Amino acid sequence: MPGNGEIIKDVVERFQKIQFHMINAKEENATKTYEGLKEDYLSMKAILTSLGVNLTEIDRIKE
Repeated sequence: MPGNGEIIKDVVERFQKIQFHMINAKEENATKTYEGLKEDYLSMKAILTSLGVNLTEIDRIKE
């Protein structure tokens, strides 16, 4: 079973990828894609917050 450090690392990496895709979707006016990614973004943000991760430095979307 993975420890908290491994879980945090995995979720942070996924969080950063989702943000990258959200930024691209917004630039391309891909509204449906953006909204779908936003659901994952909010879920991962909640997970990271519950794990005590400070999102100040890594949250580029700020929603």
